Amino acid sequence: MIEFDNVSKSFWTGTQRKVILNRASFRVEIGKSLGILAPNGAGKTTIIQMMAGLEKPDEGTITRACRVSFPLGFMGGVNGKQSALENARYIAKLYGLDPDYVEGFCCWLCNLGEYFTMPLVTYSAGMKARFTFSLMLALEFDIYLIDEGMPSTSDVEFNRKAGGILRERLKNATVVIVSHQAQTLEKFCRQAAVLRNGQIYMFDTLEEAKRLYDYTA
Repeated sequence: MIEFDNVSKSFWTGTQRKVILNRASFRVEIGKSLGILAPNGAGKTTIIQMMAGLEKPDEGTITRACRVSFPLGFMGGVNGKQSALENARYIAKLYGLDPDYVEGFCCWLCNLGEYFTMPLVTYSAGMKARFTFSLMLALEFDIYLIDEGMPSTSDVEFNRKAGGILRERLKNATVVIVSHQAQTLEKFCRQAAVLRNGQIYMFDTLEEAKRLYDYTA
């Protein structure tokens, strides 16, 4: 599970203090995928990064008692000066996995051809997205984090293969997804929450969350 206990987080925008969370407490249980609805600019990406451990709270504690993925599409864990091959093997070692397996899986799924052995700085945004998506799917987690603002790819074959693998993976895993649109959450979860005024309001169903979200939109 992931548990937020009296967590506060804010940023200075240059003109005012932007509050993301204000002493918020909630829990994501294994086996109960969660969608979080919030308007653009409310801090959806910040919350996902806090769940992954990439952002620290100003106050309070965040407990991760399971294997939590980095956000889908996150590029911060890879070295742009190294190739996809080198990055795949390095990340595999960090997670205690077989580098040959992770390299082979990523090479097959992202299908970058000769670019697989070239530095990531030479990649287009779509190629980077395919590689980081492949890398996340090569590693197995209990909870997968998805941000609606993640990089996307227009590669139809990649989307077909990766989408099929993700659907199979999520049969035995839990997902947390943040979005400003309820339709985005429908395919991933039944339980939902609304981020509003620095608090997370948890609901048993997406329909209940939508009613509050639509009312406050």
